[in-house]
Amino acid sequence: MSAVRRRGSLSSRSLRFALPLQVAAVCYRRNGRGLEFLLVNTNGGGKWTFPKGAPERGMSHSRAAEREAFEEAGVRGNIESRHFHLYLHSKGVFWKPPGVREFVVKAFLMEVDQALPFHEPMRNPTWFTADDARKTVAKGREVKYAREMQAVIDRALEHLEGSKAAVAQ
Repeated sequence: MSAVRRRGSLSSRSLRFALPLQVAAVCYRRNGRGLEFLLVNTNGGGKWTFPKGAPERGMSHSRAAEREAFEEAGVRGNIESRHFHLYLHSKGVFWKPPGVREFVVKAFLMEVDQALPFHEPMRNPTWFTADDARKTVAKGREVKYAREMQAVIDRALEHLEGSKAAVAQ
């Protein structure tokens, strides 16, 4: 078998094992003390996360993330059209069907300029400093997923501070 055919068969086999996709709005605001990140309670209420969900057919991924921010946290703002980070996320527990499921999440930065009282019940949208957000997203998660969530905040800070430096020049 040629190297080309072998490579092709590996690609098609890997597609069968691709993880489902979700999109997240990493909502932030600037204040006198620096950047703050908006987190919401998960559906079960035991953990904190970014507003996220499945993308919709016919809607760009950034618009789908923007929709999730409004539905789950009641916020509107300016969302970047390109994702700045990908991370792994898990849902479920091994002892309840369907068990633990992993997702790849495309993260989009959204600067919030309006917060409305409309959001999904039990989500409790709350602003956190970057340090507090890093600690909060890690609580109750396995180490692997806690680090994934913390890396989102780290990449967001790098991206936002890099953008701010570029504007200042």
